[in-house]
Amino acid sequence: MRLILICLLFSTPLIAQQYYCNNGSVSFFSEAPIENIEAVNNEVSAIVDSQTGGFAFRLKIEDFTFPNPLMQEHFNESYLESEKYPLSTFTGSIAGFSELDLSKQHNLKVKGELTIHGISKNTEMIANAQLKNGNLHISSTFDVVLDNYDVDIPKIMMYKIAEVIQVVVDMKLQNKNDE
Repeated sequence: MRLILICLLFSTPLIAQQYYCNNGSVSFFSEAPIENIEAVNNEVSAIVDSQTGGFAFRLKIEDFTFPNPLMQEHFNESYLESEKYPLSTFTGSIAGFSELDLSKQHNLKVKGELTIHGISKNTEMIANAQLKNGNLHISSTFDVVLDNYDVDIPKIMMYKIAEVIQVVVDMKLQNKNDE
């Protein structure tokens, strides 16, 4: 009987915790001589696997909101071409995630592939992560060079749109196993 219990104990796979959200936030800021442009998307889907450190998020380009409807129209039609390239994604991993004591805040290296405007590039960023009240909070700020993703900015607009924009990611993920 003891042998059977030991076999059952060690044959049961360990269940990795998965954290997810459908209302994460990604915002960006473009600082240029004539005007600053900022927008936010609060409908970002994300998932983290605590065993592997796998991390991914996905957003619809058209879900970015701007203070000015004309800016939003130009962004979707002329620059990010959201009908042709409706999604932006990140797929990667958080180094050493499974060994962390998440009751404390950590600065972590995140590596992966960022896809914008149909172009995928390897990227690295530093993210902050901490577990609070059963929710995993992950945030990061990093720069994106628009030219790397074939986002064409007409010369006449160079004083209104920065070549490098600041991106802020803020996710509060729930434990999927708690459902």
